[in-house]
Amino acid sequence: MINRLVVFGATGDLNARYLLPGLAALRAAGHLDDGFQLICADRKGRTDEEFRDWATEQLDRHAASAPADARRWVAATTRYRRADATDPADLASLIAGDGPVALYLALPPAVFPGTVTALRGADLPPGSRIVLEKPFGEDLDSARELNRLLAEVVPEQAVFRVDHFLAMTTVQNLLGSRLANRVLEPIWNSAHISEIEIVWDESLALEGRAGYYDGVGALKDMVQNHLFQVLCLVAMEPPLSLGERDLRDRKIDVLRSIRPFTDEDVLRHTRRARYAAGRVDGRDVPAYIDEDGVDPHSRTETFAEVELHLESWRWSGTRFRLRSGKALEADRKEVRIFFRPVPHLPFGEAVPNVLRFGLDPEDVTLDLTGIGSGVRTLTPLTMTAQMEPSDLPAYGRLLLDVLHGNAALSIRGDEAEQAWRVLAPVMSAWSSGRVPLQEYPAGSRGPAPAGEET
Repeated sequence: MINRLVVFGATGDLNARYLLPGLAALRAAGHLDDGFQLICADRKGRTDEEFRDWATEQLDRHAASAPADARRWVAATTRYRRADATDPADLASLIAGDGPVALYLALPPAVFPGTVTALRGADLPPGSRIVLEKPFGEDLDSARELNRLLAEVVPEQAVFRVDHFLAMTTVQNLLGSRLANRVLEPIWNSAHISEIEIVWDESLALEGRAGYYDGVGALKDMVQNHLFQVLCLVAMEPPLSLGERDLRDRKIDVLRSIRPFTDEDVLRHTRRARYAAGRVDGRDVPAYIDEDGVDPHSRTETFAEVELHLESWRWSGTRFRLRSGKALEADRKEVRIFFRPVPHLPFGEAVPNVLRFGLDPEDVTLDLTGIGSGVRTLTPLTMTAQMEPSDLPAYGRLLLDVLHGNAALSIRGDEAEQAWRVLAPVMSAWSSGRVPLQEYPAGSRGPAPAGEET
C-alpha cells in the first residue's frame, strides 16, 4: 500500500467535498495509519496552519458523519505546499522522499497534458501512481495524446482514470444482481428486454461551476464517462473474474459493439437543450446563459440524451437511452430495465414489468402484475428492497483502490478512447448546429420530444 498522497488542486471543490471526506472515512475505518502522509498543493500560497484551518472547515461541512477524531487527524496530518503543477522542479520537490507516491490531479482537464509532460523530468519514484479525474481529454485525438504522454511516465497499470460512479454501491450491485441470480441472467438479453434507460437528472442548476461546466456541457460531463460506465456494467458479458483485465476487457467489448452514428442517427436519436429561467424547489433560477461566469455567446447544453444500439448477439433489438440534465423538476438518478410483455394473456391487462436500480438514493424496485381481488382481475405489484449502506463513501473506496493498486474499477486507456469514438459524430453535429439547441424552463421535466409541449 502506498502511504504518500499528493493532491494537486488543494483548495478546489473536489478536494473539499470528496477527497478530504473520503480520507476521513478511510481513517475512521482503520485503513490509514499514523505513517500516512498527505500533501496538498496549489499556486495560491498558504501556510500549513492556514490550510489546516480551511481543511477543518471543509471536513466539518462535508464529512459531518465521520467521527470527529478522524476529521481532526486528516486536517492535522495534511501539509500544504505552494507549487505549479506544470513545473518539473516544483513537482520534483513535492514527490521527493522515500518510496512511491500517488499523485491525484484534482485539476481542470486542460492542465493534465502540461502536468504529465512536466512529470517526465520530475524523477517519479518507481511504483508511483497517477490519478486523473474525468473527462479524459476533450475528444478522441486529445485522449490519444494524453494516453501517449502518460505512457512515457508510468506503465498503464499505474494510471487510474477514476470515475466515482463505479465505486457507488448500487452501480456495483447492477453487476452483482445480474451475475449472482439465476432468475435474472437467463433473461438479461434482447429477447426479454425491450429498452434500458440510464438517467441522471438533477434539480441542481449550475451552482457556481461555470468555470468548468461552460467548456464541457452535459454530453462530456455526464454521458461520455459516468453514464457510459454504467452502460458497460449493464450490458457486458459475464467476465471470467472481477480482476482488472477480465472486467475491463468485457467493458471494452460493449463500447466496441455500439453501432456507429450516421448523420441521420444523430438527428433522430440525440437531443440537446439548456435551461431557461424558471423556478426549482420554490426558488428562482436564471437562464443558463445569464448565470455568472457563462460566456454570453455560449452554446453549451445542460441536457443531453442519446439513443444507442448494440450490435451484439445479446443486445441486438434492445434500445439503450442515456440522458442527463440540470435544473429539472426533480432528481431522477436510476437505471430502468423494461421487459417485453408476455406473448399471451388470457385475461386482464398486465402492468409492464420494470426493474429499477436507484442510484441516489440507493434502492431496487421491481414492478410486476399480481392477481386482484377478483379471480379475473390483475393489479400492479411492486417489490422494493433497500440497499445496505456502504461502509465507505464512493471516494473513500476509490482512494483505497488507488493506494492499494487495485485498478479494476478505473478506466483503461483504450476504454477512454472508445467512448470518445462513439460520440465523435454526435459532438461534430452538435458543435456545427445541425442538431438544434432546445430550451426548457428550469424546474420543468426537460425538453419535449418533437411534436409535444414541454
